[in-house]
Amino acid sequence: MTDTLLMKTGMQTLIDNLGCVDAEKFIFLILKEPMDYTEWRQDNLFNGMSIESISREAMDLHNSQQRR
Repeated sequence: MTDTLLMKTGMQTLIDNLGCVDAEKFIFLILKEPMDYTEWRQDNLFNGMSIESISREAMDLHNSQQRR
């Protein structure tokens, strides 16, 4: 995926899920406060989830995107 397509897809995903105002607010917050994404991901992204539930969610997402 090109950088331009990734930015366009990411922004559209934010707007689709958060709405325009909160998407802009999210971007502002990310730019305002530098964070260590790797540390955040390890502490928050899959916290409390089993390997099986992560795999199931990934497969469900994959299958839903294939139907589009």
